[in-house]
Amino acid sequence: MGNRGMEELIPLVNKLQDAFSSIGQSCHLDLPQIAVVGGQSAGKSSVLENFVGRDFLPRGSGIVTRRPLILQLIFSKTEYAEFLHCKSKKFTDFDEVRQEIEAETDRLTGTNKGISPVPINLRVYSPHVLNLTLIDLPGITKVPVGDQPQDIEFQIRDMILQFISRESSLILAVTPANMDLANSDALKMAKEVDPQGLRTIGVITKLDLMDEGTDARDVLENKLLPLRRGYIGVVNRSQKDIDGKKDIRAALAAERKFFLSHPAYRHMAERMGTPHLQRVLNQQLTNHIRETLPSLRSKLQSQLLSLEKEVEEYKNFRPDDPARKTKALLQMVQQFGVDFEKRIEGSGDQVDTLELSGGARINRIFHERFPFELVKMEFDEKDLRREISYAIKNIHGVRTGLFTPDLAFEAIVKKQVVKLKEPCLKCVDLVIQELINTVRQCTSKLGSYPRLREETERIVTTHIREREGKTKDQILLLIDIELSYINTNHEDFIGFANAQQRNTQPNKKRAIPNQGEILVIRRGWLTINNISIMKGGSKEYWFVLTAESLSWYKDEEEKEKKFMLPLDNLKIRDVEKGFMSTKHIFAIFNTEQRNVYKDLRQIELACDSQEDVDSWKASFLRAGVYPEKDQTESEEGAQENTFSMDPQLERQVETIRNLVDSYVGIINKSIRDLMPKTIMHLMINNTKDFIHSELLAFLYSSGDQSSLMEESAEQAQRRDEVLRTFHALREALAVIGDIGASTVSTPVPPPVDDTWLQPAAGHSPPPQRRPPSALPPPGRPPSLRAPAPGPPPLPGGAPPAFAAPPIPSRLGPFAAAAAAEPFGAPPQIPARPARVPPGIPPGVPRRPPAAPSRPTIIRPAEPSLLD
Repeated sequence: MGNRGMEELIPLVNKLQDAFSSIGQSCHLDLPQIAVVGGQSAGKSSVLENFVGRDFLPRGSGIVTRRPLILQLIFSKTEYAEFLHCKSKKFTDFDEVRQEIEAETDRLTGTNKGISPVPINLRVYSPHVLNLTLIDLPGITKVPVGDQPQDIEFQIRDMILQFISRESSLILAVTPANMDLANSDALKMAKEVDPQGLRTIGVITKLDLMDEGTDARDVLENKLLPLRRGYIGVVNRSQKDIDGKKDIRAALAAERKFFLSHPAYRHMAERMGTPHLQRVLNQQLTNHIRETLPSLRSKLQSQLLSLEKEVEEYKNFRPDDPARKTKALLQMVQQFGVDFEKRIEGSGDQVDTLELSGGARINRIFHERFPFELVKMEFDEKDLRREISYAIKNIHGVRTGLFTPDLAFEAIVKKQVVKLKEPCLKCVDLVIQELINTVRQCTSKLGSYPRLREETERIVTTHIREREGKTKDQILLLIDIELSYINTNHEDFIGFANAQQRNTQPNKKRAIPNQGEILVIRRGWLTINNISIMKGGSKEYWFVLTAESLSWYKDEEEKEKKFMLPLDNLKIRDVEKGFMSTKHIFAIFNTEQRNVYKDLRQIELACDSQEDVDSWKASFLRAGVYPEKDQTESEEGAQENTFSMDPQLERQVETIRNLVDSYVGIINKSIRDLMPKTIMHLMINNTKDFIHSELLAFLYSSGDQSSLMEESAEQAQRRDEVLRTFHALREALAVIGDIGASTVSTPVPPPVDDTWLQPAAGHSPPPQRRPPSALPPPGRPPSLRAPAPGPPPLPGGAPPAFAAPPIPSRLGPFAAAAAAEPFGAPPQIPARPARVPPGIPPGVPRRPPAAPSRPTIIRPAEPSLLD
């Protein structure tokens, strides 16, 4: 296995798993499962019982294992067993364990040989086992009996494949020695899921029941029907031994005696038997542990580094220390102020890349949402012209006016300015909501002290609400100031002459804000949502919005343009989100009822969030594409609107319309500039100053300092968990270092020719029968059986290095080598100087050697074969 025996590795592995249980689910040592596969009467149950050292599995003829048994072996100082279906009960008598397995099997499958894929989970705690999982699977059968279904073979096959297909499982393919090995269903199924043979170990049982004069030597030496990881022979208890309650330890001793005394197996006795099979599996576990150690070590080290700063704070922690409480209160209030300011003003460190912070959201309100609300309120051309005409007529009264009245202009302007109050107050409400959300996010760091967090939120939120009233009063005052005096001498006001001149300009073009050279207003991904499935369905494109057009491309490289849509006569309308849709949608349409794109009267553009929709709408406003107005005119209003306007009145309406448009533009520009400044000064900056200068005083006056700094139960538990995890991480790293320095992994054996395992393979040769008159096989020189001076030359002139060496009379150094290389192909036995062979037991025929032509020369093995 390595430098350290498994008896010493067991407590280390279990100590490591205990440390992982303290760390949590983020780390675990996932040991492989061992699936035991074989036909009926192959001896699977005995192999499993030998691992546990207890007789606890049901016995009988035919199919006995009718449900998978997941056997978890857990190292413990005391020995007992428990089932998952009756976890509260501990079984110390293993005869009761057998009875419970039979009862649980019958409960689900009946008493007449029925099967079920639902596993039985059994845990065995013992000081003699390593933490690993064994799976006893139903024996492969082909003929249904009792209540078994007609497709019993396929059901058992699917059940077995379900377990052995997992990459973490090791497959023990159990085959009795007295059956045709090439027809072993266990080996064939293992070949299906493990074609490279990396997870499959052949187990040959019932070697003691072979016909007299036959043996499985060539199979066990991996020569006849080779597997990559070879075969291990075991001798289980007979039915007579089981009925006689023969102890498993005595059976293991008898097994060892069988291999040591059998002439065909004694040269490889150290790599045969149940103890060697356990060593092989233990080495596999050791290899797995060593392969897992590097990734586990790096993961544990990163967790340890992330906890070191927090642990440093907890090392000398005393909950009732008043000095600690005062210091913690000052630090937390100060940190709260810093966090609040960073979220509002922005910061280069600890930037949130997942969502917008409070300051970024408030900026979006100032420059996207608020302008959008202003434009929605402002532009309603038909209503505005009707109001202007009514104002002119009402001012003239019964007279017919010759000149355009100034009072009509003033009345219309004031009415438009008053409409600004609603979007301005809405803007204040939106900013307040973002401020409160920011406060809640910043107080999340105070979660260790619930009372302090609650008081901090209450005090700061109350202050924000107080500032809300003052801010709204100031906003309304700004609008009242604009209403108090209409300044027609403003430098940006077009004046009466320019307004009349505009009337004479034919084919007035669409007004485009920020005119000048055509610049890109926005780029981004949007989904055209209303293309039919027959034409390709919804698809995402890269959109480019300028002051003149909306274009979309295949991707952001902007090389393959799909379409360019001019912005003339376009408007925006909202579209309700579909029942199953997660997208937020708005639409663009032509006011002249023309198709916008191909045969579509409108194109529906979808975004991932409502914030993206609002941002795109604001960008369209900058390009001069405005939202649709709800036309809810009554029939009476519609009739009033049908009056004929004489040319003089029409010119007057157009003149005042131009004047109003110019002056309202000036007011909007002023309000859009003053609103962010007023809110920042009266609300946001004032709140920051309050947190820095007055919050601590309000906290001291709100209650007892000790009650404010009472630690939550969750925080105390968190502190204990952090300290426990930190110590568990250090212990786990120490154990990993010990395991890594004390164990040695074995290389993967080279591939072998296992084409005989293909489904179409024929029968294997029968076990070798060696009658007294038979000549020895080519691989065994006659000198093995007789004291002749030497053997004749090998057939075919094969070099002596490839000839099998003589069978040693006692265990040689190969035993240790076999234990260190459990998965490798069995190497040739190194040759040693000739000596008198041991006496052959009675009843074994002596093979007469062929007449030697020259004295025997036994050469040492080639060095390359010893590697």
